[in-house]
Amino acid sequence: MTRVADPNQVEGAETAPFYERIALEAMSPSQWESLCDGCGRCCLIRLEDDETGATLETCVACKLLDPATGRCSDYANRFARVPGCLQMTPERARRLSWLPETCGYRLVARGEPLPDWHPLRCGDPDRVHEVGVGVAGQVVSERDVHDDDLELFVTDRLDDGDFGGGA
Repeated sequence: MTRVADPNQVEGAETAPFYERIALEAMSPSQWESLCDGCGRCCLIRLEDDETGATLETCVACKLLDPATGRCSDYANRFARVPGCLQMTPERARRLSWLPETCGYRLVARGEPLPDWHPLRCGDPDRVHEVGVGVAGQVVSERDVHDDDLELFVTDRLDDGDFGGGA
């Protein structure tokens, strides 16, 4: 009898990364968490246009997001400290239209590749901010903005520093 070769051991055979092989629902918690690119865009306050129903992104971040680093200052306790903090799920990754087109959850849910700057591809969690996709250095904290002024911070482009009339 001849032993059947393991395709993972065959010279030249490549094993696809877990996010291309495993369904979202079957991922371990650490695999799931690693899909997040750390951009911080899901931590921005959004407003709904009363006339059109459109979701408008502001450059105002959740009180836990550090505007300088674009990282959550209390990630482990975010749901207890911020009642509106949304737990990302596979179903939400497929459904939420306001997730950035570059969101790792959204891309994997669509079967699309992760960008070269994603930490799972490049190994550098700060690269997302270096390439201008992340919010670090481009947002203000909700601690510094009065709710009545949120409309002044609506923006469609975070990376050009144009934060409307509020910044």
